[in-house]
Amino acid sequence: MPTEIDLTKEIIFASSDAVMSRRISQLEKGGTLKKIAPRMYTTNLLDSPKNIVKRNIWDILAWRFPGIVISHRSANELRPTDTGDFFMTYTYNRKITDIPGIRLNIIKGKPALENDIKYGSLNIYSSSEYRWMLEVMQISRKKGGESKSFPIEFVEERLENIIHAGGEKRINIFRDEARKVAELLDLNDEFGKLNEVISALLSTHSSDVLSTDSGKALAAGIPYDTQRAQLFTLLYDALKDRFFINRPNKSNSEDSFRLFSFFESYFSNYIEGTIFTVEEAKKIIDTGMVIPKRVNDSHDILGTFKILSNKMEMNTVPTTEDEFIAILKRRHSILMNGREECTPGIFKTVWNRAGNTEFVDPKLVEGTLRFGFRLYMALKEPMAKAIFMMFMCSEVHPFLDGNGRVSRIMMNAELVKEEQTRIIVPTVFREDYILALRKLSRSKEPSVFIQVLEKLQAFSDNLFGEDFNELNAYLEQCAAFEEPEQGKLQIIDRAFEKAASTLPEDKIVG
Repeated sequence: MPTEIDLTKEIIFASSDAVMSRRISQLEKGGTLKKIAPRMYTTNLLDSPKNIVKRNIWDILAWRFPGIVISHRSANELRPTDTGDFFMTYTYNRKITDIPGIRLNIIKGKPALENDIKYGSLNIYSSSEYRWMLEVMQISRKKGGESKSFPIEFVEERLENIIHAGGEKRINIFRDEARKVAELLDLNDEFGKLNEVISALLSTHSSDVLSTDSGKALAAGIPYDTQRAQLFTLLYDALKDRFFINRPNKSNSEDSFRLFSFFESYFSNYIEGTIFTVEEAKKIIDTGMVIPKRVNDSHDILGTFKILSNKMEMNTVPTTEDEFIAILKRRHSILMNGREECTPGIFKTVWNRAGNTEFVDPKLVEGTLRFGFRLYMALKEPMAKAIFMMFMCSEVHPFLDGNGRVSRIMMNAELVKEEQTRIIVPTVFREDYILALRKLSRSKEPSVFIQVLEKLQAFSDNLFGEDFNELNAYLEQCAAFEEPEQGKLQIIDRAFEKAASTLPEDKIVG
């Protein structure tokens, strides 16, 4: 046994050796050590005992309760609850409150099993997922952070995630392993409850036992992405009581409507990397002819314009979930008509991503869109519906390609239907637009996204008239065609009456 105290360690434990015990007492009296709990000392004389314990909790548990199993909800969370409770399984029942910052709830039970997790060289364990999922199915009289169990909703969501990740095969493997663990721990009743939930999620048992909407949707065969559902709900809450400036559509004539649609098509494709000069894009639209060696890009411009310039199409908005799915697929099939490799009009079958953002699992696309549509239908303001529709379609990313363009088409159809100004995202404002989308998607902050689209509608409110050269010159004056790092969007108010009286010189006739 060592005869010296290792003062490089933050925690020093009491010793049964008389010499070591006296040495610890001397160091405490001399101010080198500070007692923070029964038989526990620290060399850290500055930090609070609570924080010292938090940093060293695994060493403390291994020293005081060798062989103990971190269990129940704590095996998943690996930290005290908001009430300071921590749950473990050992050889007796006891509640220990003499360690700063944590209340240890020791539950009498079986020792570590073969598939429980050992903490390196420390003599402590953590329940395997099979074990703690059974443990949290036990009845608890406590509520909230004092309860050793999770709400049943948490268990359902965990099982849903297993199914989403690996399908029926993976959840059945999980069920078989949990059954074996239940027999070893005498938790057969708890396994029965768990098995009922799994069977309900697989639609082999009544869904009446399910508590979550997402679980019921999975059982009904239309599962959805719960994280996106939370995002949609957050955006809905930000929009539902908000009023927007009334901006009546000024592009009422057919020629004016088509001219706006041309520039909308041009900018919407430019954002996605389909880069033409305005003159090249205009020639494609006017003639309907593709540019050699750029056939796919030419089809992108033509497909976008074909939808946006069609007043009847752009006056169509969904009133039911089935209509919504059908409209979305139809518009995508027109948009991507020239790109068979993108499976026009068919939802993706493989996962897609943009940078660090991973979009909705293909198996959850339709269910997630249907969930969002119910919130969309509850909104009243045209601009609110447009913003929500755009974000919902963009965030799900239901197709292999063309998602940004079809999302903006869906947004503007909402505005056309209610005779409001459509929204164009000019090249110079691309980064602001994308960053606002990302801020909502990743940081759950909807206000910036809403403000950006309000600003873009204010800008777009000046894009009227039938004269191509005049409108093109106005866009140049606003720096709309500049790259984001080279310019800044200028919103210059135009007099509608003056522009409306101007005779057309050059029209989009394609």
